[in-house]
Amino acid sequence: MALEHLFQGSALNAVDAKGRVSVPAFLRQVIERRGDARTIVLAKHDNFQALSAYDPAYAALKHAKLERLAEKQETDPAAELDHARRTMMAFGATEEVPYDSSGRIVIPTMMRSKSGIDDLALFIGVGETFQLWNPKLFLADPNIPDDMKDIARFRLDERGVSS
Repeated sequence: MALEHLFQGSALNAVDAKGRVSVPAFLRQVIERRGDARTIVLAKHDNFQALSAYDPAYAALKHAKLERLAEKQETDPAAELDHARRTMMAFGATEEVPYDSSGRIVIPTMMRSKSGIDDLALFIGVGETFQLWNPKLFLADPNIPDDMKDIARFRLDERGVSS
């Protein structure tokens, strides 16, 4: 995948009471370079209390990856059940949300609840996808590298929010 098609960088934006948040322009530009859709797919992150986000074209790539993984596994009932669970989580536990001309999305209530996102959303580019975090949970997570926590603290300081 070309560098201009990867999600990079970080930002911190306010989330209003209805769950509206502006997706940073540098992330929207990648979505628009990848395809025509002005839509973001949100999913509960597999390993963190955060959301994973990507464009609809990436969903097709994700499906293909899961199918290749299933083909490599032996055809026993346990492997088939594992594939069914992965597929269910990868596609059934997602929400597709459009963004408006100003780049705002509405984070659905269920997704806000799963991720703990409240009044602020920390956006972190991670290559093929990007993540949305409650910055307090990001800072509290022992699995997040200290250098990334420093970036989150910087973003909070920029907004005048104590970390």
